[in-house]
Amino acid sequence: MTSPSDSSSAAGVLVLAATPIGRVADAPPRLAEELAGADVVAAEDTRRLRRLTGDLGVTLGGRVVSYFEGNEQQRTPVLLEALLAGERVLLVTDAGMPSVSDPGYRLVTAAVAAGVLVTAVPGPSAVLTALAVSGLPVDRFCFEGFLPRKAGERARRLATLVDEQRTMVFFEAPHRTAATLAAMAETWGDDRAAAVCRELTKTHEEVRRGGLAELAAWAAEGVRGEVTLVVGGADPAPSISTDEGSLRAAVATRQDRGMTTKAAIAEVALLSGVPKRDVYDLVHKA
Repeated sequence: MTSPSDSSSAAGVLVLAATPIGRVADAPPRLAEELAGADVVAAEDTRRLRRLTGDLGVTLGGRVVSYFEGNEQQRTPVLLEALLAGERVLLVTDAGMPSVSDPGYRLVTAAVAAGVLVTAVPGPSAVLTALAVSGLPVDRFCFEGFLPRKAGERARRLATLVDEQRTMVFFEAPHRTAATLAAMAETWGDDRAAAVCRELTKTHEEVRRGGLAELAAWAAEGVRGEVTLVVGGADPAPSISTDEGSLRAAVATRQDRGMTTKAAIAEVALLSGVPKRDVYDLVHKA
């Protein structure tokens, strides 16, 4: 872990600041302080930044630069140079925490590698908010971000998650929500519990809960606004019989779902208690 003592005394500080996902009143108090005091504010959308500072009554003291997916790779060295020159760089995205399906990861890794202190202003997160209100288990979860847009790639990704037992959180565009829910129902079952969280913390907030097929039918009528999907995990996988035929069949089933042979063998070995090398030999002998 990087600490102030690990960083160069001449280096600046990179601050990742969470911004409201809906109501501006949800902004953390420190956000206004950091916006006013930063030497550089790197913003995913400079127009949204101006609206945010206006709503907060903040006057920016430093210079503003755009930092979004299209220029992230080229702009990162420029911001790193500012950090190494001792400047305080504040990174904000359109909503929520930078780096979480938003720009920021490249800059963080570059700053860490250069020994620059990286800190954060904690605050709103669509991932945690949706998870909390979904009504689904929250003791173990994973964030999968956006699924691939193309149907074939999306189906393959969903197949790799068929045995995932943790609650899963996804981001999705409103116009793709119905198709995504239908694909999930086809792969994971019509009755898999899920929640569609729309416009979180905003005036028209809506959380729709039900089975995947039911939610897909509802979404087919049209969905608007920012969407976060929360889907319950799979039931624990039953143990696998240790006879040769069952072991081969279990590996083949997982391959059909999109798992690599190596991953399928490893999982079957784990569930059956048979050494991985023995399962490998059975599969390749067949």
